[in-house]
Amino acid sequence: MTMTEVSSAVRARWLAVTTVAVGTFTVVTSEMLPVGLLTSIADDLGVSPGTAGLSMTAPGLVAAVAAPVLAFTARGLDRRLILMGLMALLGVANVVAAAAPDNTVMLAARVLTGVSIGGFWAFAAALGARLVPERSVGRATSIILGGVSVASVLGVPAATFVSSFAGWRSAFAAAGALSIALLALLAATLPPLRPEADDSGSAAREKRLAWLTGPLVLVLVLTALTVSGHFAAYTYVRPFLEQVSQAGPAFIGTALLLYGVAGVIGNFASGARAGRNPRSTFIVLVVLMTAAMLALALTGMPPLAALLVWGVGYGGVGVALQLWLMREGGGERGTALYVSAFNLSIALGALAGGRITDAVSVPAVMWTGAALTAVSAVVAGIWGRSRTTGS
Repeated sequence: MTMTEVSSAVRARWLAVTTVAVGTFTVVTSEMLPVGLLTSIADDLGVSPGTAGLSMTAPGLVAAVAAPVLAFTARGLDRRLILMGLMALLGVANVVAAAAPDNTVMLAARVLTGVSIGGFWAFAAALGARLVPERSVGRATSIILGGVSVASVLGVPAATFVSSFAGWRSAFAAAGALSIALLALLAATLPPLRPEADDSGSAAREKRLAWLTGPLVLVLVLTALTVSGHFAAYTYVRPFLEQVSQAGPAFIGTALLLYGVAGVIGNFASGARAGRNPRSTFIVLVVLMTAAMLALALTGMPPLAALLVWGVGYGGVGVALQLWLMREGGGERGTALYVSAFNLSIALGALAGGRITDAVSVPAVMWTGAALTAVSAVVAGIWGRSRTTGS
């Protein structure tokens, strides 16, 4: 094989990595869409903001189940075909949501979204080792999982910005169009990805179960506390800005867009440090999140500075947790459990925030989010010191 052919093959593999990263960005952005559109969705479908928040709860719950179920039941299938099927399902779900005449149809579409999210994220996270040489696996995995982190902080502001000009349905329609485009790219760039043979024997089974009692448990606990706290508050950030800060649509769209930019900065700025010490990096980031939510709850003033701090904090949390998870191992099944915990936490956080919003007040969700993230920082500081080597 000539040098030109080798170079072409390498470029093709990295193009596949990039396509999968855009895929993770697309599925997670689709999951997050209702956050910045909640008020508009509620008004258009004739439901309360808390009820509209179920459009965040439903896909999170379904994804939490779909990730481990698909990881165990689809072991014999080509990963390329699985990812293509899940992306096609996401495209259908987003188009149905864009055309939903009522909340029932919207929730049905969001259930389909949840299946796609859980399966795509769980399988995509482990593909780095299949697509590039061993020396580049870490970089490829960071790029693929970076799609999740960037989507978590940039997808919502982008959707809010689009909807401010063309309505909330346009954001779902755009996500549907992106999903269809990604389906074509996955077909064109991914090579066949036959499942690797599972280890067998009692020693292998013991090895696969080891992470269940190890430090990975800590990562799952911290994921649950931090993500549920974030989404208990962030799902209802638009009603908070409207009712407490008296902010208008233009300010909200701009503020959330800047929040997203801050999150992307936090994502990449935290990567190198988290690679060396994920525990201390995680604690710093969660403290930033807690401080931002407390500032909003206490002042209610024009909240741009607090949102920027919040964005930096949450933008880096995903990278820190992912690198911590990779350090502790667990493979495809461990990743599936992490995805399950992450999405279940999104669902429970959004559900709790909705109930608090309807039963208590909108500002109360900021106190709830701050309390959960503060507990997460304490757990990481105390339990993490004794459970994590090298931290």
